[in-house]
Amino acid sequence: MHIKTAAIATGAALGLSGGMAAAAELNLICSADVVICEKLVTEFEAGHSDINVNMVRLSSGEAYAKVRAEGRNPQTDLWWGGTGDPHLQAAHDGLTAEYRSELLPELQDWAVEQAETSEYRTVGVYSGALGWGYNTEILAEKGIEGPACWEDLLDPALKGEIQIADPNSSGTAYTTLATLVQLMGEDEAFEFLKQMNENVAQYTKSGSAPVKAAARGETGLGIVFMHDAVSQSVEGFPIQVMAPCEGTGYEVGSMSIIEGAQNPDEAKIFYDWVLTAEAQNLMPEAGSFQLPSNKSATASEHVPDLSEVKLIDYDFAEYGSADRRKELLARWDAEIGGQAAQ
Repeated sequence: MHIKTAAIATGAALGLSGGMAAAAELNLICSADVVICEKLVTEFEAGHSDINVNMVRLSSGEAYAKVRAEGRNPQTDLWWGGTGDPHLQAAHDGLTAEYRSELLPELQDWAVEQAETSEYRTVGVYSGALGWGYNTEILAEKGIEGPACWEDLLDPALKGEIQIADPNSSGTAYTTLATLVQLMGEDEAFEFLKQMNENVAQYTKSGSAPVKAAARGETGLGIVFMHDAVSQSVEGFPIQVMAPCEGTGYEVGSMSIIEGAQNPDEAKIFYDWVLTAEAQNLMPEAGSFQLPSNKSATASEHVPDLSEVKLIDYDFAEYGSADRRKELLARWDAEIGGQAAQ
């Protein structure tokens, strides 16, 4: 079953007595796990009592589609989190606004590079590598050795045991698609995906849903960002976290102010706040195990050590471009998604 998108309204502007003006509002799309989204909103409102945040949780692809659909009449002020590729596409399409935060000098190089690539229409807020988490009990019961490489995912013994999201809705899955193309070559990557499709039980909407299903014992393995698998392991589920031996891609989770936002000042206040070390230090409390973008923020002890992961030189400019993204998604729909639906 698909994990349904959670929409959480965390406050509405309230009229104050005595003729005072209503509280300011901020309309926020959050593309991270809903627990993280709620934590950020709660902490921000606690420190900014004059701003009420209306938040909706959407996957990266869904968020981009919403921002694009509202292009002439934006209903969103700020988009936080989710993979950087759709943020870069939104920047390329002129859907997001240029903003150079005073916090930029405090950020990691990869976060600043994301801003520079987009001409300061987005910025990096966290990073994490792509991999998978598998249920050790399920695989052991079936006598399946835990896969350590991409090639291992083609093992016929894994038939019906793999879940991965749909790259049209999920930034995680699009990162997987773009990673395989860069790692193998485009034709070879699609041939790999066709073969792996034989083992895929479901293409979910949410990027983190596959490993949550594995944690619940509904599937054997979920292809996700490693930090999403770590969060299930930390909660006590029998999930083994893996980085593929051949190499893997990574994300720069990003944040963008929407061009023509109704509440741009409030958006900038949240933007600057969430880039601080103090705000990013809150993330592990919500089960977030990404690398924070502020150089002074403290990463959780459970964050995967990326120095031990074979990372590819992921080309964010190319695979975040509108044309390349549309081209790959169209091919996936024709050759993979269409076959899966039959």
